[in-house]
Amino acid sequence: MRKEHTQKVSMITRRKTETIEQTLKSHRPVAVQSVAADPKKVRITPLGGQDGIGEKNMIVIEYGDDAIILDCGFELGIELPGINYAIPVTEYLNTIKHKIRGYVISHGHMDHIGGLVHVVPQFPAPIYGSQFTIGMVDAQFEKNQDNRFQPDTRVVQMDKHERVTLGSFIVELVRVTHAIPESSAIVVDTPIGRLINTGDFRLDPEPLDAMPSDSARLKELGDEGVLLLMSESTNTTKLGRTPTEHTLQDSFYELVGKTKGRLIIAVFSTNMNRVQMIVNAAAHNGRKVILDGRSMVTVAELAVKLGNLKIPKGVLVPMREVNNIADDQVIIICTGGQGEPGAALSRMAAGTHRAIALKMGDAVVISSTPIPGNEIRYSAIGDYLARMNVTQYRHPTHEIDGSGPLHVSGHGSRDEHREMIQLTQPDFLMPIYGGSLPRKYHKDIGLAAGIAEQNIIMTDNGGYVELDGTRITSSGLVTAGSILVDQTGAVVPEIVTKDRMLLMDDGFMVVVLTVEHTGRLLTSPDILTRGHIAVKENSEMLNGLRDVIRKLVQKRNKLSSRASIDLLKNDLRAAVSDYIYMRTSLAPMVIPVVNVIGPRGQTNQLPRPVADVH
Repeated sequence: MRKEHTQKVSMITRRKTETIEQTLKSHRPVAVQSVAADPKKVRITPLGGQDGIGEKNMIVIEYGDDAIILDCGFELGIELPGINYAIPVTEYLNTIKHKIRGYVISHGHMDHIGGLVHVVPQFPAPIYGSQFTIGMVDAQFEKNQDNRFQPDTRVVQMDKHERVTLGSFIVELVRVTHAIPESSAIVVDTPIGRLINTGDFRLDPEPLDAMPSDSARLKELGDEGVLLLMSESTNTTKLGRTPTEHTLQDSFYELVGKTKGRLIIAVFSTNMNRVQMIVNAAAHNGRKVILDGRSMVTVAELAVKLGNLKIPKGVLVPMREVNNIADDQVIIICTGGQGEPGAALSRMAAGTHRAIALKMGDAVVISSTPIPGNEIRYSAIGDYLARMNVTQYRHPTHEIDGSGPLHVSGHGSRDEHREMIQLTQPDFLMPIYGGSLPRKYHKDIGLAAGIAEQNIIMTDNGGYVELDGTRITSSGLVTAGSILVDQTGAVVPEIVTKDRMLLMDDGFMVVVLTVEHTGRLLTSPDILTRGHIAVKENSEMLNGLRDVIRKLVQKRNKLSSRASIDLLKNDLRAAVSDYIYMRTSLAPMVIPVVNVIGPRGQTNQLPRPVADVH
């Protein structure tokens, strides 16, 4: 019978390990011995961005003895215990460290800048971007208090079409519309031809800030000749065009005007055009505005400083004044519309916010749609708010809720992707910044726009392509993958993550024995369990386990060597696992600890006991 149970425990453990292995495999670096770039060709290597939307975007461009890095982000939404985000593996950069001339950043979203605080100190080079983008980069380094590294950040004047020389490359930024101020496409002129990386974009003719995408400059560059267009792929599954953001202004004016109680509006913290709309509506209706959420306040302060956000005098008030203002005279603009744990709206919905207790009569506006992969949390925040009897206005249900549209995407749809191809007229197309499916749909758009199939290159993270001016080839691989980072900014080894995953379902049990060197048990076995069973409610079962352990130890002779102690630990692990599985059908991690007391009461006659984990 015991043999049968041992086999079942082994099978459960093996299946659990296989599931964990499959999960970790998608993040694990795949080591590859890379080949040096052909000095007469341009090599383009995505180290991130090709596995999904918002996925640690990072692309390396090389020619001869020079290299530049386009974007350097992190990936949020990593569903692993204790993991906050992932950054690209940078092993390949070690091989070209001497060539790196700079980092060129398309915009200030974290999936494009979040990796800089980890990567740049290891591979120092100047960081280039628009004024707002560089402000966001500087803020990240200032926030990272443990990192005393001072980055060399440099502003590129994109509206003046400033061109910057970085080794063999000449770089220019071209304004594009996105969900954050001063986003840009990156133009890289190389000795063999022009490359354009679109960054994230939509071709909005009427953004609220009256700063639309510079389509005229994109067309001019296309007329001059573009060798390769690297174009983002987020909304390649959506027909038509993304509506202009200007259409939302009336919705906010209407909501603010008709709402009698407090109005709490959740928006993405970097969408300053959306914040500006709400501020305009508040000022028009005589309401005060409170900003809530650390990232919201940080970005708004930067936007006000640089002139990207204009707040009339007396409209903005601090959170401490919220209870001194009549409900119909205040708007709170906050983070948390995606249901992010710890964000301002999430704390309000959970009843843990330090200043705001939601109540009947409050109206909550969620000015977003769920980002890919976050549908469950997005839905959950709506459920929590519904239980609190507040009025909700959500973009996905705005027609039912009785409002106008409340959100537009920051990314262009299929017609805009086609227009980008028509403007730039590239010889070759490389879909980027999206998983395999969105990039496949992007390829279809390219084919429909007249680009030959052999001129559309599809590559994954770590796969590099090379251009010689007339041909593009998918030439090989470099090491790529994810480095996992926790809430403190520390790198988490895979073995730590693996142990956490093993503990998630069945917890662990520690069995501590104190025995004489003769093998005689000196005290009752100590049993510590966490995440498995409650000790008080299972005292009879644990007493039975102690009896099993006593019988096992009684069969032992002298514990005179490390090998004899290790054998006892292995037998303990098997016996405890079998006993627990027979009664609970669970397979916790079992950690045996054996303290051996020598003939003179000393414990140092044998190597110091350690807890074995297998």
